Amino acid sequence: MVILGRKIRVRYLLMVDIFLTIVSILASYILRLELIAVFPTYTASVLWMIGLSILIKPVIYYFFGMYRRVWRYASMRELMMVLTATSVASMAIAALMIGLFALNAFRGFPRSVLIIDWLMSVLLIGASRFSSRILAENKVSTSALTPGRRMKSVLVVGAGDAGVMVVRELQRNPQLNIEIIGFLDDDLEKQKIKIYGVPVIATLSDLNHILRVRQIDEVIIAIPSAPGSVIRHVTQVCQENRVPSRTMPAIYELLDGKVNVSRLREVEIEDLLRREPTRINTEAIGSSIENRVVMVTGAGGSIGRELCRQIASHHPEQILLLGHGENSIFEALLELKESFTEIHFLPIIADVRDANRLKTIFEKYHPDVVFHAAAHKHVPMMEMNIEEAVTNNVLGTYNVVNACINADVERLVMISTDKAVRPANIMGATKRMAEMIVIDAAQRTGKAFSVVRFGNVLGSRGSVVPRFKQQIAKGGPITITHPEMKRYFMTIPEAVHLVLQASIMSLGAETFVLDMGEQVRILDLAKDLIKLSGLEPGKDIEIEFLGMRPGEKLSEDLWDEVVSITPTTHPDVYKVAEEEKLCSERMEQAIDQLLIYAQAGQVNEIVHLIEDMLPSASLQGEPLDLTIIS
Repeated sequence: MVILGRKIRVRYLLMVDIFLTIVSILASYILRLELIAVFPTYTASVLWMIGLSILIKPVIYYFFGMYRRVWRYASMRELMMVLTATSVASMAIAALMIGLFALNAFRGFPRSVLIIDWLMSVLLIGASRFSSRILAENKVSTSALTPGRRMKSVLVVGAGDAGVMVVRELQRNPQLNIEIIGFLDDDLEKQKIKIYGVPVIATLSDLNHILRVRQIDEVIIAIPSAPGSVIRHVTQVCQENRVPSRTMPAIYELLDGKVNVSRLREVEIEDLLRREPTRINTEAIGSSIENRVVMVTGAGGSIGRELCRQIASHHPEQILLLGHGENSIFEALLELKESFTEIHFLPIIADVRDANRLKTIFEKYHPDVVFHAAAHKHVPMMEMNIEEAVTNNVLGTYNVVNACINADVERLVMISTDKAVRPANIMGATKRMAEMIVIDAAQRTGKAFSVVRFGNVLGSRGSVVPRFKQQIAKGGPITITHPEMKRYFMTIPEAVHLVLQASIMSLGAETFVLDMGEQVRILDLAKDLIKLSGLEPGKDIEIEFLGMRPGEKLSEDLWDEVVSITPTTHPDVYKVAEEEKLCSERMEQAIDQLLIYAQAGQVNEIVHLIEDMLPSASLQGEPLDLTIIS
């Protein structure tokens, strides 16, 4: 039935085009000459032009795909296609007519008719196509509303491309019973103008007044590039006026260009903490990854999985998903294969602590680029399991680095953490040692091995935001260690974008740090989450303070205050000047000794050795009581 309907539509369009072609030619002659003078003098040229046009123009239109479009959804791209197709067809007819006239196929031929015919063809063919869209939209606008439902008044914040897309989608769906009241936009040049019939009524500063004086049922924030301060302002005003709000995802989530009304969602904590979008050199990133074999260790984790997603968009030859957790790798594989059908993903279940297993994998698959994201990251858990932190974070990194050297890997990027700076806990100390292993290897071999260090990411497994959401869902209380506890936060997509950006700048032995913006109080984060849930802090959801846990600091740093940082070619990526390091021989001796201590469960000896190796570290001498981890 679909095929039959398509054939009928093509035949209909063909008949319309033939009719309009004849009309265009006759109208061109009549506009150029008096009606009475057309046929007696120019009958032959008229007939020739009609015959040639009927034979040639539909063929050219078909070649340009004008019979394979659903014209009710025609856009600027289709308009350009109509212009191009009619222009090519008119030039072909003009060349043939001039050639036939030169061969005396007919007498009398006003050449200006060719230009008039071209203009008429563009007008008539374009009108015939876009009338489908006009009729469809008119049908939508005049269709009956859902009986018994009041029109929902919607205000759209942002009159840019994204806002316009939202409005167009809403206008195409009358069953939603939505009336768009207007736009809010700070661009003064847009004030009082209409976009698709919707006026720009005010600026964002007028939002509170508009919500008070007009009945608005919902506010849609359609500014993907807006920083968190703007989203926070709009959301707060809406909450004060008890008006629900929705938003589009941030620009980092929309790089695929799929911006439509279906992507609208509730405002989330990530939106309130967004920063100004950063410049991303996608071309340079693509050239470093395209047609290469890329390995991601820890591919089942939050950062590892996002790395795989963004790497896949740059068309590598193959992505090796290496991880110790069978379930997490399986879930990552399913998601990636569904989103990137053309990319070859290979799941590899392996432990980075197994040097022989890594050696076999690297020799078999020969990765060109490695992103090392496999690590234990939870501070309290590692305080209770010091041996595991050492073997996974230190020995695991050492094994990955050696495998990269032996397999002649072009580029290695290790994902690190702000807790590696003046570490106050085992997790941070082991990550600092891992950094030193990577930098030392780069200096010894001259390879492009580097470290990228950043703070907390929002929404990662086991992080504070998912935990707060769980506590809110249970009715509270939300538990926080200290009211002045602060942390850097960044969304996972943004962090990974900058990791990829830093990776292409590496020449070897660099420690890059990301501009994380200002540190955020965990208490403020908790209050925002409660408000976004439609509740009131201290009334609906209580907040309790448990006291600081061993190994915690009130705030973190991305680099040691005694060292300096230098800018790079990217405004949000910096390079740390040389930090403390160990010679290769001492590093290997320390790793061997740490492994012996870990296998024997000699926790105190591990702590003392790490403190000896890292003068900046200040570690807890006793393991943490598990009852504190709550």
